[in-house]
Amino acid sequence: MERKKFQVKKDDLVKVIAGKDKGKIGKVLKVIPKKNRVIVEKVNFIKRHVRPSAQHRQGGIIEREGPLHVSNVMLICPKCNRPSRTGKKFLEDGKKVRVCKKCGEIIS
Repeated sequence: MERKKFQVKKDDLVKVIAGKDKGKIGKVLKVIPKKNRVIVEKVNFIKRHVRPSAQHRQGGIIEREGPLHVSNVMLICPKCNRPSRTGKKFLEDGKKVRVCKKCGEIIS
């Protein structure tokens, strides 16, 4: 099985471009390549009912971030502070990096 590559990585700043949380901005907490999903900080909250256990002594309803499809988020360029598409570019030392399509800046 081939490994999927995304334009977003962990700790990237992204903007939600579709769905109930459209327009919100957050940091990517986790990338799930097998399901084409990302978990973004403070976006797409879901309620989970849990029984009391060793991990959750109290039990009850827990709110946490749910996964979003990777196509519903867009990377925010650190230089121009706008959501933009990304491209790939090879540096002189042969390293492949992401590049902002709007301003041409290298995204780490």
